[in-house]
Amino acid sequence: MPSVAFIGAGSVVFTRQLLADLLRFPELADLEIRLHDVDAERLAVAEGTARQVNERLGARATIVPALDRSAALDGVDFVVNMVQIGGIAATRLDLEIPARHGLLQTIGDTTGVGGVFRALRTFPFLTGLLGDMGRLCPDALFLNYTNPMAMNVWWASVVAPDIRTIGLCHSVYWTVHDLCELIGVPLEGTRFRAAGVNHQAWLLEWSRDGESLYPRLIDTIAAQPELERRVRVEMFRRLGYYPTETSEHSSEYLDWFLRSPEQVERFRIEPLQYIGISEENVAEFEHAQRALAAGEPLELEEGAAEYAPQVIHSVVTGTEREIHGNLVNRGLIDNLPQGAVVEVPVRVDGDGLHPVPMGAIPTQGAALNRAYLSVAELTIEAARTGSKERVRQAVLADPNASSSLTPEQIWALCDELTAAHGDLIQPDLR
Repeated sequence: MPSVAFIGAGSVVFTRQLLADLLRFPELADLEIRLHDVDAERLAVAEGTARQVNERLGARATIVPALDRSAALDGVDFVVNMVQIGGIAATRLDLEIPARHGLLQTIGDTTGVGGVFRALRTFPFLTGLLGDMGRLCPDALFLNYTNPMAMNVWWASVVAPDIRTIGLCHSVYWTVHDLCELIGVPLEGTRFRAAGVNHQAWLLEWSRDGESLYPRLIDTIAAQPELERRVRVEMFRRLGYYPTETSEHSSEYLDWFLRSPEQVERFRIEPLQYIGISEENVAEFEHAQRALAAGEPLELEEGAAEYAPQVIHSVVTGTEREIHGNLVNRGLIDNLPQGAVVEVPVRVDGDGLHPVPMGAIPTQGAALNRAYLSVAELTIEAARTGSKERVRQAVLADPNASSSLTPEQIWALCDELTAAHGDLIQPDLR
């Protein structure tokens, strides 16, 4: 049977769910699962989790823990990356230091100052990982979950263009799932397609039995005025297409929402929210550690619908399905920069990945996407050339940052963040 390497397997809750989704496929019950993490304690919890999931689902997977990355990668067929370089400590810096300078974020993992510095911490790791793949498993499919998604997949295309890479995110699926629940329509039988960039794609098609479901959404919003105090509903009202990431994420990608206390209150935004989420993730790890030590069952979520297990199942069995993925724009979206990374529908089968060209997306959506991609492009150039100026220009290009701080303040903020992250940033950018 094929082998799958989980890189950053110490993300135990996510690892647990991916494993459960994988091993629920009868055809994948005999997979070889290789778990890699540099933290021995977290790796032990990941191994215990995998063995419990394997047993509870009646699967026959071979579980192989590995502190050594080369051992995890050698000859493997699929590589799933979910590493967060710097962990919760770096996340705190990315959110708290800008806030002290007057720049508010909610999540800080996709674009803007938080996304830029998370990318700069992650790129050296990705370069090493992809280099190892080129030596040890050049034909493996690289499935990336690590944010900032668009920047990381773009960087992979720069440093390892021969490695087959796709970025996977569940935001499109869960957007449609939640919208169907909101308007009282079953998800099953619904047809949907989105296109744009990760965390800021646009729901271009959403229908059932040939009927667009957008009119029902408009009626639901009109009947529930409190919905108008959500960021995504405001974006939908102004742009005509629903964005595919949460209001918390979406609020920091534009200059509409975090620029004033009045807007924060009106749209019920919680600045620095991801610090709390990260603390909950640490608590979940500690709970899993205690439960395993006590021989207690871990919670297994039903119907998580993560894409990596679906991709692996399709490639192994030849089952055709359509997902949404992040790939280099080579004729996929006409009015976004070629060579950038975009999110589009992707057909998957035994021959691999087949992205669906979407033509030109709505101009108003593309205009916002281009600002997002400008931040990403400048960050890629900064890392590629070692230009400290490009780092600061990347933050300057972000709508939220430039509406909150002056250029002089942005330069000072980047200086402080660079010093705070220290050795996690490549030497020529410090």
